[in-house]
Order: sequence, then C-alpha cells, then structure tokens
Amino acid sequence: MNKYDVIIIGCGPIGMKCGIQAERRNISYLIIEKGCLVNSVYNYPTNMTFFSTSERLEIGTVPFVSHSDKPTRREALEYYRRVKDTWKLKVNTYEKVINVSGEKNNFTVETDKEKSNCKNIIVSTGFYDTPNLLNIPGEELQKVKHYFDEAHPYAYLNLTVIGAGNSAVDVALETYRRGANVTIVIKEDKIKDSVKYWVKPDIENRIKEGSIKTYFNSGVSEIREKEIDIITPKGKITIENDFVFAMTGYHPDFNFLKMMGIKISDDDKLIPQFNEDTFETNVKGIYLAGVVCGGMNTGKYFIENSINHAVNIFDHIQSAKE
Repeated sequence: MNKYDVIIIGCGPIGMKCGIQAERRNISYLIIEKGCLVNSVYNYPTNMTFFSTSERLEIGTVPFVSHSDKPTRREALEYYRRVKDTWKLKVNTYEKVINVSGEKNNFTVETDKEKSNCKNIIVSTGFYDTPNLLNIPGEELQKVKHYFDEAHPYAYLNLTVIGAGNSAVDVALETYRRGANVTIVIKEDKIKDSVKYWVKPDIENRIKEGSIKTYFNSGVSEIREKEIDIITPKGKITIENDFVFAMTGYHPDFNFLKMMGIKISDDDKLIPQFNEDTFETNVKGIYLAGVVCGGMNTGKYFIENSINHAVNIFDHIQSAKE
C-alpha cells in the first residue's frame, strides 16, 4: 500500500489549503476527492456570484483576480485550478473513500480504487453533497430538484421553490426572468435576513408586486406529477406544478463520520466532536477542517473563516512528530 503522513478527504478550498500546508512543511500527503476539483463549487448554479470578495477567497498566497468585486463561479473554478497547479497539489479526483480502519499512525483508507496507509486523516468533505430532505410523499419524483444549474430548461413552466435563503431566492429570480411561473413556499414569515444585500430588495419587490406568488408560514405537504399541495395559514391549497426546487439546505454526511468512529452530538445540532484548538476529533489522528465542523449549523463555517483550520491542524500534527 501507498504510505503517507496525512490523507486529506475532500478537495474543496479548505482541503486544498490543507494540501498547501503539507507542501510547505514537507509532510507527505494525498488529497482524495470523490468528484472533480472543488466539486461543491462546480455544482453551484452556473451564473452564481459569490457573496465574498475575491481576496477573501484566496489561499496559498495565489492572487485571485476577478472582473468585479465579487467573483463568479466560473472565475472561482479557474482560480482553484491555478492554485492546484501553482502548488502542484497531489490530488486523486473521482475516487471515493468507502472505509477507514486502524488507529493513529496506522490508518488504512480504502477507496473504490485502492487502499493506502497513513498516520493521520483530515476530513474536509463539506456538506453540499447531502441535501436536507422534505420527507413528504412525492419527494422521490424526478421533478423534485435539490440543486439548481441554470434557468433556461425551466422557461414557461410552473415552478415551486421551497426555501427563503440565498439559493431559493436565486432560483426564483433567475427562473422568473426566463418566463417561468414561480411560486415560493416559505416556512418562516419573511425572506431570510442573510440573503445577499444586493438581491434582497429585488425578491421583496417581485413578491410585493405579485410577480412571484409567495406563501409565508407555509409548507408543501405532497408532490404529484402535475400538482402539489401546500399547507398555508388559511388551509390546504393545490396548485399546478411542473418542477419543485427544494432549496432547503444541506448537511454533512454524518454516516461517513460515524463510520470512522467520530462521535456526533445527540441533539438536533448534530455537531461532530472535535477540539476547537487542534481540530482533532475524539478519534486520535483524525481531524476535521472547514464547514464539516458545524454539523447542522452549516452557516457557522465558510471559506474565509476556515482557512486557518489547516494551520492549526498541521501545527498539531507536526508537534506530535517532534
């Protein structure tokens, strides 16, 4: 088996930052990614613009230059490819980890392609691959989408968007402007305050003028091929529907963490157990980095405030070697 000091699971921006720390410290490592490079960024909507400015997304001293203050998805993909090339990061893409066994200094990481041995593991898998389900009849239908790519395929159709955050608002506005008949269903009494400040007035005005029909304090109770049921404060209604975009958020793969022996809190926050200084979990030699640390609170960690996780982790790994 190949042997490494560290295996990093997940090649998003924080996983890449961990690889850069390993390169800087001459620590042998491998990054394993089940999808493509920065797979979560790749799966963002085609026309998405980041909330953050480009310099706040920089890693590894590689400048991130964009055409405007806030970079696009396309610019981000190009940037992270440049980071990978600049640091010559060792990454295996399209390789899925299926089992982890052993203990600190002697872990075996089994993927769908090979087995490797390592002394330490860093889990930087994010949360974007696992959507929060509605758990209602009809959710299994192909017309129900938990991800959005672009608006054109949905032009002139009856769409229902579930959610009140940035993803839901982006879907509603983009599809509305391509001629879709859009309805939003929101369990709260308003659009979330966290919606991008340059977008929030737009969606609020479309709702106010009636261009986008919105049901507050409501929820979808059943989905069928050509219609859905909505429970509103005034009772149940049924509307025509071609596609449902359930933009209800995402969460880490808790089963994957438990498979490695990582303990998860038994409340609804589902926070993995780790040391907030070293990011080492209850399993010695296994660390968490990035948004996976937040459990169900996926808004607590993001690229900007997770970049230093890699430094703390490798400081701890290196101190253990000395």
